[in-house]
Amino acid sequence: MSTAILTGPPVAGSSLEDDLRSLGFDVRVAADAASAAAQLTAAAPGERLALVDPRFVGHRHALRLALKDPRFDAAALPGVLGLAPGTRRTLPDGLTGGPDEAARALEGAGVAVHRPELGVLVAGVPDGEAARAQAASAVAAVDDERVRLRSAVKSRDGFFTTFCISPYSRYLARWCARRGLSPNQVTTASLITALIAAACAATGERSGFVAAGVLLIASFVLDATDGQLARYDLQYSKLGAWLDATFDRAKEYSYYAGLALGAARGGDDVWALALGAMLLMTARHTVDFSFNEANAGGPDTATGANTSPTAALSGRLDSTGWTVWARRMIILPIGERWALIAVLTAATTPRITFVALLIAGAFAACYTTAGRLLRSLTRRAPRTEAAAEAVRALTDSGPAAELCARALHAVRLPRFGPPAVALLGTAVILATAWAAPLGSLWPVLAAVLYLLCTGLSLASPLRGPLDWLLPPLFRIAEYGTLLVLAARSSADGALPAAFGLVAALAYHHYDAVYRIRGGTGAPARWLVRAVGGHEGRTLVVTIAAALWLGGNSHTQGFIFALTALAVVIAALVLTESIRFWVSSQAPAVHDETGEPA
Repeated sequence: MSTAILTGPPVAGSSLEDDLRSLGFDVRVAADAASAAAQLTAAAPGERLALVDPRFVGHRHALRLALKDPRFDAAALPGVLGLAPGTRRTLPDGLTGGPDEAARALEGAGVAVHRPELGVLVAGVPDGEAARAQAASAVAAVDDERVRLRSAVKSRDGFFTTFCISPYSRYLARWCARRGLSPNQVTTASLITALIAAACAATGERSGFVAAGVLLIASFVLDATDGQLARYDLQYSKLGAWLDATFDRAKEYSYYAGLALGAARGGDDVWALALGAMLLMTARHTVDFSFNEANAGGPDTATGANTSPTAALSGRLDSTGWTVWARRMIILPIGERWALIAVLTAATTPRITFVALLIAGAFAACYTTAGRLLRSLTRRAPRTEAAAEAVRALTDSGPAAELCARALHAVRLPRFGPPAVALLGTAVILATAWAAPLGSLWPVLAAVLYLLCTGLSLASPLRGPLDWLLPPLFRIAEYGTLLVLAARSSADGALPAAFGLVAALAYHHYDAVYRIRGGTGAPARWLVRAVGGHEGRTLVVTIAAALWLGGNSHTQGFIFALTALAVVIAALVLTESIRFWVSSQAPAVHDETGEPA
């Protein structure tokens, strides 16, 4: 149990002590501020503490926001200060002014003190009986439970989630909180439900497809509920961050596999479409992630100024009624995407489902990428070194590309040189994989050229306006080469093996994204080198195609190579990812931006 120290005798009739106890605090009353400082020093070193002025008047949820959020080492309201164990050591000795003085002392020592946004909630230390009565009246006028439920929902989300899921999922989140369920348990239930949905789709029966669509929606309801439960009850955790960051992709791609298996039972091979959908979604997300990292930390980010006319226009559209929801639906966020998949699964066939998803996804990708291109071309603020390094890390380039980049470091490309060279390498490898005779060396030679293009594009600092295009281009090149070679092989099992390999790679790339977004940097270089980098893996796949494709008698060697590569990469990436996300270095990253996934 955490400890709350009142810096003086409680005011008669105050509910403050009851409110603190309801939040899980052991309440101790000090005779005065000096005695409170002594109790603060004497408290157990591992306890989370609250220092509270006994005259405080406010909503219980305001106290919760300041004292129970594990993401912040120190948080304050007027008359209230919450302290994590490590932060207490920063406080100077001899504090006599109570929580507000302690908060100022922490800020003076360079400690960030979080001050929650309260909105209509009340929190203050009124001076005198009249002011106290007025504050109590203001507290009574606002239902903090209603505010708590409303704040459990993201302020920015997709149309389907906002109007079709959140109106009732927030109450499901409250039901879970009152029964002691954690967000991690709800996240796991969402994953299990999605896997059952995939298994139903894999039956290939109409009843199975209908059940799969219903269960996929149920999984999404639980997916919305876990985040709302975390916000409602402030149950944030590092493990929850990892589960939340990775399970969405695991659910979606498992469902793709279930649909493909179900179609195969009915005599329709849609593995190429399933792999194409995974490629499209991963590349589209990489565009979003890479663009955001490239524009993080610049002067306009720090000041809030908008240095791009295109971004300014977008901001104006976001403040205009119906255009807000139209634009959020066009980009096909996860809610709209899963609703589309669920309805089409239940009503049509897997082939129609994938074709519709590819068309809608391609339109969304073109729309978002075009907007980001315009923003980049009209952006006036320079990009930071940290942003350039983040984009470089997102490329997932291995030792071969590193050596090539060092050898070509003296070459200075023009302003749009890096993305142009990367686009050239991507076009060459994909065109050659598509057109060259199976079993020939042409794809291997194209992969070598692709490697050289990768090294050349990385030889310069990635500060150009369009350098953020490198990571998505490399995703398209690597995944696309796998898709084309596996589809052209016509070997039973080649496309499922390629699907498994791309799934392992997609997990690796999303894992890197969430580490970078959490401020801990990309995965260790040894891991990137161990899995070969995108250029190394592309070269290995083309060599395997040259060795075992072109004749029906040896295609099993190609399938075995893809499967072995998938197993090795999955084992390395999962082991390191699990080690990191359960370690003390992992960030408690939770998506509070509302940006659609």
